[in-house]
Parts: sequence; C-alpha cells; structure tokens
Amino acid sequence: MCTSHDHAQGEAAQAGAGRRNFLRATALLGAAATAGVALPAVADAAEASAGAGRRPDPESRRFTLAVMPDTQYLFDGPSIDAAPVEASLRYLLDQAEEDNIVFLSHLGDLTQNGAVEEFTAISKAFGILDRRGVGYSVLAGNHDIKSSTDDQRGASPYLDAFGPQRFRGRPTFGGASADGYNTYHLFRAAGREWLVLALDWRLSAKGYAWAKDVIAAHPKTPVVLTTHELVVEDDTLSSYGQQLWDQLVDEHDQIFLTLNGHYWPAGRATRKNAAGNEVHLHLTNYQNRYFGGAAMIRLYHFDLDRNVIDVETVSPWILGRARKGLNELERQEIELSGDADRFSVDIDFADRFAGFDPVPARAARPASRLLVRGTAAYWRFDSAVSGTVRDQSGNGNDLTVVTVGGGTLGWSADHHPDQPAHGSVEFTGYKSPLTGAYLQTVPGAPLNSATFKDGYTIEAFFRLPADWDPGHNAWAGVVSRRGTGGAAGKTGDDPDEPVATLSLSNDREPQWAMRPLNQEGIATNWGQETPLETWTHLAVVNDGRHTTLYVDGCPVVRNPKAAAVGITSVGEPWLLGGYTYADKIDQILYGRLGDVRIVSRALPVSSFMTH
Repeated sequence: MCTSHDHAQGEAAQAGAGRRNFLRATALLGAAATAGVALPAVADAAEASAGAGRRPDPESRRFTLAVMPDTQYLFDGPSIDAAPVEASLRYLLDQAEEDNIVFLSHLGDLTQNGAVEEFTAISKAFGILDRRGVGYSVLAGNHDIKSSTDDQRGASPYLDAFGPQRFRGRPTFGGASADGYNTYHLFRAAGREWLVLALDWRLSAKGYAWAKDVIAAHPKTPVVLTTHELVVEDDTLSSYGQQLWDQLVDEHDQIFLTLNGHYWPAGRATRKNAAGNEVHLHLTNYQNRYFGGAAMIRLYHFDLDRNVIDVETVSPWILGRARKGLNELERQEIELSGDADRFSVDIDFADRFAGFDPVPARAARPASRLLVRGTAAYWRFDSAVSGTVRDQSGNGNDLTVVTVGGGTLGWSADHHPDQPAHGSVEFTGYKSPLTGAYLQTVPGAPLNSATFKDGYTIEAFFRLPADWDPGHNAWAGVVSRRGTGGAAGKTGDDPDEPVATLSLSNDREPQWAMRPLNQEGIATNWGQETPLETWTHLAVVNDGRHTTLYVDGCPVVRNPKAAAVGITSVGEPWLLGGYTYADKIDQILYGRLGDVRIVSRALPVSSFMTH
C-alpha cells in the first residue's frame, strides 16, 4: 500500500488539475466542517467570489442541467451536516460560466424526518443559490412529508421552507399548483425555452390535471419531468412510476427526459411514448454510499450540435477536501465512472422535438439570388434532367447528358437543408463494367477555356447512399475538368491525370487535385471521410495565391501552403459526376448531386450557397 503522504500528494495533484480549478471555497469549508470548526466569514467570502457576475449563456448550444438526489442522511435529526450540500451548491456557482450551468433540480428526500430543524438547515444551505439568483427546483420525497398522503395534504414544514413563496419573483419560476407541492420552472438555453416540471411524491387527480394544464400552456416547450419515484431499476418502473407513465408521460410527447431518486443503485430505462418517440427515464440516488452520498451531483451536459447529453457524477465536497488528503472511501467516491453514472444519451433534438415544435424547412431561393459578382456558372436541378441543363448565370455554360453503357440520370426532391434549389440529380455510376451517365459542358462554353488566374470558388452539394462501395464507386468526380496534364505540357506526376478534379477517394475523402498555372505537378487538398446518407457541402476557394478546401464551411487540415495560381486548361469541357483518365471517362458518381456554382473570385464562407 502507498503511504498516506503518497495519497495526499496524488490527491492534491488530482484536485488541482481536475474539475477545472474548483476548490476555492470547498477546500476550506469541507475540511473545517469535518473538524467541527465553523468558518462563517470564509464561507461568506467564498460564496461572494464564487460565480460572481456570471450568468448562463442562453444562446449557447452547450449547457448543463445539474441534478441533486436524496440528501436525507445529511439532514437527520441530531446528525445534520450541511457542508456537503453547501459544497455542491458553491461548485455550481464556481462552474456556472465554464459549464454553462442553467438550472439545478433536487429530486426529493431533502430531509430524513421532515422535521422543522432539518428543513431549517437545508433551507439555509439553499440560500447560497437564492442570494446569487440561481434557478433551481425542489420537490417533496416520502421522507419530507407524511408518505401516505398525496399533494392535497395541506401544511407541512416542507411547504414552509420550499413552498411557492420561496420562488416567487425568480426569473425561472413559472408557477405552482394550488396546493403548493407541484411547481414548474422555465429557463432559456440553446436559444429556446425549456421547462422543468417538479412533481410531488404522490400526485392527486388535481395534481395530474395541473401538470397537464402546464404542458398544454407551453405547447412547443420540451419538458424535463422530475419526481421522487419513477424508475426502480434498469428498464423497470415502480408501480407508481407506471401510473405516472400511463397518466402523464406517455401521452405528452414534450416530456423527453424524466429524473427521479428514491431507489438505488442508479439505473436507466428507455420507453417509446404514444407518439413513437423515445423517453429517457433516469434513476439517480447515492444515499446508500459513503457519507450519505456526500451530496453528489449529476451533471447533464447538453450539446445540441453533437445531438448528445453527456452525463457525469461528482462529489464537489470530496473534491474540495482532496488537498488535505482523503480516506479510502473518499478516494472511491470523488467521482463515479461506472456505466450507470457516467454515460452519454444520443438525442437528435430537432427530430425528437419535431412533433410539437418542428423546425420549419428553409424555403427554396431563386437562382437570381445566387448570382453573386463573378459568377461564371451556376447549375441547379429543380426538376428532372431532360436534354440540356441551363447555366443559370446566363454565361452559356450549359450542360448536356452523356450516357455510358446504357446508364441514365435520375432526379430526387431530396436536398441539403441549406441548398438553394430543392432537388438533386441522381447518378448511378458503376465501375466494372463502366455504366452510368454524367453531365458535360457544351462545346464552346466560355468555362472550357477559363483559367481563373485571379482566383475562384467551386461549390457543390452531394450525398452518398448507404450501399456506396469503394470497390465500384471510389474516385468518381463531383466536379472535374477534361484534358490531361500531358496535353497541357505539364508532365510532372502522372501526365494522364486530368488537369483538375474534385473527387471522392475510396475512404470518401474529398480531394481537389489539379495543376495550377504556376507549377508542373499536381497540387492536392484533402478532406476527411464524409458520412453516408448525409448531405455534404464542399467548397474549393483560391484567392489567386493559395487554395483552401472547405467541408461544410470548415477548412480541412490538409490544405497545402504552396502557392497555386489558377487552373490549367486545354480548352476541354467540365464534367459533373464524371472523372477521366487519359482523357477517357473512367468513373461515374454514385450518389446525388445538388447545386453547383463556380465563381471567378475567392468567396468568404459567409457567401457560400449555404448562407
């Protein structure tokens, strides 16, 4: 075994590096509480500094909902010890900005006996949040009130301490049921409104009616339901939990997440509601662990760009004591990393909320709005391809269909959500034997001889199907130019390669490979692997000196720093969906292609077709 000195050194390092420099307050407060020493001046100073002037960012698409389960053993008659709860609350203040903590939900059983002195103590602890104006909710568990009663029980020490009067005037407080035991709270995060429904230990018929009225009054707001009892273990609801599901959750699609305590160990269930959507039901409770759970908090980190909720469980009180050295149990409980305590929940938020708050589809934009200064060619597929595809720029760079092996071109209304035209051409290329069809600029098109020595921007939308096969579909061109390097007198590298091609590798990596006017060999820009069945926007931008490849508006890592001026031309056509080798068609795209635009200058990302 390592010595206590070794433990202390390791724990100090962990605390110093971990949890992002927290400990300003809790290191002193936790140690003092354990020693039985009161430090009110230190507590007040720490609270004043923690989170001072910090407020959640309501527009950030990353935010955190904090959850605190059963704290009853910390408020049990003569055994009251508020330090762990105070440490957790100060932690939330300290991390408010970095984690964008928007709200805290307590899941009930604040106290062991529901006694006045117990509620006095925990009420004082929550004053830490009250003084900073932080939004939070509480609810009664079976130990906080007479467990045989429902929300019509009348007066109680719980109601005196945490009734509606405590929350009135707070920005996040929405309202309460007439009995005072059920409340709802609203906060803004990720640019929208969210609702926390905090329900009593047992709902009466009036309680159910009130909850339904609250949801109905906020028809487009996603709801997190909090209550003391619902999930009893993995994939299993308690009898009362089943009643909550049947009478409230199932028929209200806005409820996408439920949180409860009461039982242990922690567990999860997922059920589909009447609308066919998943509801995630989580049980979190640590009262059976060291120091009555040490006021552990569960942090739900929402990320609407990644479509995920990352969940972690930590004890700020133990973290704050680490510099003084931890005992054996504290070392195990400082942060929980088991599958039930640290996990991720995948949620496509836009899709999940579409049933009650659909994101309106972006309307199609007329071609005239895409004709920015310097537009050399612009092709779109508003309808099925038949004969000639007109160049919307008016410059005469029209396209004609070229078939190979009896192949054809299809059409689909499928399109990138930010694509100007609401349609795409469907290519059915296959390598061996070579079949399919592609598009080619007409003879004499001005684009055929253009060299773009002052710069250019080439944009295209594409989507590959689920059965895309690198053995038959790799290296097809999205946009390419006929004519070989050898024909242009540039014999560096492979002289049979085309003078320019934006192709997709066998790993679905976009590659811009071309011969600039100022060099003999081929210059390449490489992107990362693109997903199947997903629309992707590509842009190649040259400012007259250097070329940058963008995927979905983001520059890729493999953009060469070497100078690249213009695009070599031998006067031959441009292709959509085709790739040539030795000036013969060698591969045809398998997938859908949306709008394609070529501009004779460098465009900023803000001017791409996605904007």
